[in-house]
Amino acid sequence: MKRHEGRLLDDMNIPEDIKGLGWDEIDMLGDEIRSLLIEHVSNNGGHLASNLGSVELTMALLRVFDFNSDKIIWDVGHQCYSYKILTGRKDMFPTIRKKDGLSGFPKRSESKYDFFNTGHSSTSISAALGFARAARLRGTEENIIAVIGDGALSGGMAFEALNDAGASGDKIIVILNDNEMSITKNVGGFSQYFSRLRSARIYSGANVSLKRRIEKLPLIGEFLSNKIHKAKSAVKYLFSQGMLFEEMGFQYLGPVDGHDVKKLEILLKDAKKIPGPVLLHVITIKGKGYERAEIDPQNYHGVSKFDSTNGICDTGEPSFSCELGTRLSAMAENDREIVVVCPAVTLGCGLISFARNFPDRLFDVGIAEQHAVTLAAGLACGGMKPVVAGYSTFMQRAYDQILHDICLMNLHVVFTFDRAGIVSGDGATHQGIYDLSYLAAMPNIRIYAPSGFEKLGKHLDNAINNLNCPVVIRYPKNEIMAYGPDNDFRPDEVELLKPGGDCIVFSYGRMLAEALEASAVLETFGLQCAVADLVCLKPLDMEGIKKHSEGKRLVACLEDVIESGSCSQRMAFEFFRSGAAVKFLGMTLPENSGMDGSIEDIIEGAGLKGMLAARRMLDMLDSSGNVI
Repeated sequence: MKRHEGRLLDDMNIPEDIKGLGWDEIDMLGDEIRSLLIEHVSNNGGHLASNLGSVELTMALLRVFDFNSDKIIWDVGHQCYSYKILTGRKDMFPTIRKKDGLSGFPKRSESKYDFFNTGHSSTSISAALGFARAARLRGTEENIIAVIGDGALSGGMAFEALNDAGASGDKIIVILNDNEMSITKNVGGFSQYFSRLRSARIYSGANVSLKRRIEKLPLIGEFLSNKIHKAKSAVKYLFSQGMLFEEMGFQYLGPVDGHDVKKLEILLKDAKKIPGPVLLHVITIKGKGYERAEIDPQNYHGVSKFDSTNGICDTGEPSFSCELGTRLSAMAENDREIVVVCPAVTLGCGLISFARNFPDRLFDVGIAEQHAVTLAAGLACGGMKPVVAGYSTFMQRAYDQILHDICLMNLHVVFTFDRAGIVSGDGATHQGIYDLSYLAAMPNIRIYAPSGFEKLGKHLDNAINNLNCPVVIRYPKNEIMAYGPDNDFRPDEVELLKPGGDCIVFSYGRMLAEALEASAVLETFGLQCAVADLVCLKPLDMEGIKKHSEGKRLVACLEDVIESGSCSQRMAFEFFRSGAAVKFLGMTLPENSGMDGSIEDIIEGAGLKGMLAARRMLDMLDSSGNVI
């Protein structure tokens, strides 16, 4: 292959380009990829440690398989950056996670080499099995690969898929990328099991090679191979701890060093030849090649912009996450019934101090939102005061448990939904814009949206000590200014932040800033626009809403959620049902709106910026302030 002087990476334009490289060149290419990852993730933010750990695995996969016909599904997908670089997208890589740039996750609309959209955990084996069965039914020869981390394997859906795949015998290759981490350190029995597997270091690939050689013996080869297989199985029970997967119907290979491309290729080629489901256990180092990320993979899992020479800069930006941990710790000092259940986001939800101070009262259950919720239900029935802390986008996986195991029994469980509303950088899969839609339909539940730290504290105190029902407190990652007087704060009543006689905008949380901006813009047109914080999103304080709407020529509601189930939709219905003569404008996110880029990009693109919201309100009013 003719190459330009300079980087090997410059000549990597299609997946086939990597197949002709020598071993020295492979090592050089790995270094170049890591340099590119660090350069652009430090500029744009993104998932760093997981991508640094999967460089050699990605190169080996592209050398062994042909993804013009074979298929690969990356579980979660936060380890796919090298794959994007080597499948024709390196020139666009500087745009990753930016508006109109590359997605931070696999995305079918982005490339023919992205076969399945991912972003949430534990889905890859199910999807791969679907691809495999489709290939079998169509009669095509395809290798179907699922790459799943040991953290993602703690999700129940992954085991449902393993159970199905092992019993069916369909041909899939599951690559267990074992780095002992998910977002935080892995927990639970399966984490301990993988630790034992890592320490065993038994290479089943040698057994596969031996079997292949024995079968070539004339006359007795197949007979002898079958006899040896039985004996080998007995030995593996003694020396190998991969039998869990073997008993489920998988051929287990490994563990193998995930940073040794030569050994990876040997076992990947063996996996291709085995008829039926195969699990290849690969050991990798999260953060490989960047010392700070190797030492602290937890904090370098998902990063904001940082100086790659000095490490992550602490901007000191306050967050609801940290505030939650601080306030829960303070409350737990005086109340031993407070317990916290967290599905693998202890760090992200600001609960490190709580875990340190009350290790017997924080239950990190791994990537298992369904289990987390029903565990909390049992804790509540057992007389405790459980708080379930998770990200909005992940908690939707526990829809049935919230409804069936909490709300229908009207149990006293408090949910804190971090990253609610619009989320920057991670695209459509990580948005917290759907929670209100499904939660508002559930019985007995109360939903609050604090607009500042003091209000978060008051909501927590009220939810834990005064209420006796399911409660959700939803908030974005970063602090919002607390508007208006706080002394007479009432958790179930609308709070008027700014008076105005012509029109009024209701909002909550982050979008209050846009509502106030819209009010200021309308004032330049001679319109006095009131602004009110809804505070409680379910049940809506319709008495307060109607009182503040009385005499207004236009009533609007501004939210960063989708329309279905939104406060706007429910307010409009209540106005209609009561026969109120109100001109109403609901401003929510379009269901198919662009979700890439910064929060500002997304809000502006959806027409929800203060200036744009004011313009939409003006469209409904004439110059004298009368409704058109």
